[in-house]
Amino acid sequence: MDQQNSWRRYLTDYNEGLGLVYERLVLNDFLEQLCVRHGLESVLEAPLYGMAGVSGINGVAFARRGLRVTAVDDQPERIQGVRRIWADDLRLPIDLVQVSPGGWGRLPFPDRSFDLTWQWAGLWYLADPAALLRELARTSRKLVFVAMPNNIQVGYWMRKLVIDRDFFRGHDERWTGIGLLRRLLEEAGVEIIGQGVLDVPPWPDTVMPAAEVLKRLGIRSAHLERQFTGDGWQWSTMAHYLGQEPDLHRRVMRYAWLDRAPLPWQVKSIWAHHRYLLGRVA
Repeated sequence: MDQQNSWRRYLTDYNEGLGLVYERLVLNDFLEQLCVRHGLESVLEAPLYGMAGVSGINGVAFARRGLRVTAVDDQPERIQGVRRIWADDLRLPIDLVQVSPGGWGRLPFPDRSFDLTWQWAGLWYLADPAALLRELARTSRKLVFVAMPNNIQVGYWMRKLVIDRDFFRGHDERWTGIGLLRRLLEEAGVEIIGQGVLDVPPWPDTVMPAAEVLKRLGIRSAHLERQFTGDGWQWSTMAHYLGQEPDLHRRVMRYAWLDRAPLPWQVKSIWAHHRYLLGRVA
């Protein structure tokens, strides 16, 4: 599967796989804590893509708490699909805004429009990520939250050297560097008040379904193929949101012992899938 264009499939197929559901639910818990601690009322996610799987649903945790949710994309087809998901399936309000692929440095919002501006794992898809970071700082009146894949964990290097080398030929790895992101945010007037790791399950992060990983590694096993495909391997965050699997959060969070372990984030970073910065607008 072409990972960069797989979003089209997930506009109608909500079976994301265990790894993605875990990532999204851990992120949801973190975002809800931000709401409680900082009294957030409005949020901007720009761009709304970055995480694999179903596009545009990272803000559901906010909308369910009554926050005003705005999300930005540069693909009309994806915006149309995300709008349908929110209107027809989730039945929650969202303000979806389209910009041109080169418009991330000129977001169509006044200064200090949102309590939180944020982005998850999508900077290296943009032509000018620095411009987007400046816009996140400009349009926030409280917090800026940015996360990128952790470039020291095992799955990252497995993906880079073995199973997805083409991706890294076309994407600038500098944007996984937390030091670079911190410097740019600070230059834009953001005071960093927190940093750490999120998404630390007991499996490596390869950004693709387990069955596809096995295929690219040349591992042929009917037993493993059955284990990671078919009706018995259905994992959907949307099923959780829609109340179809009320115990999904409990089942998935059984794997969160590393995320929840009282260890320094620096220790967890050896295995964590994402690193993040949290900043306050000066």
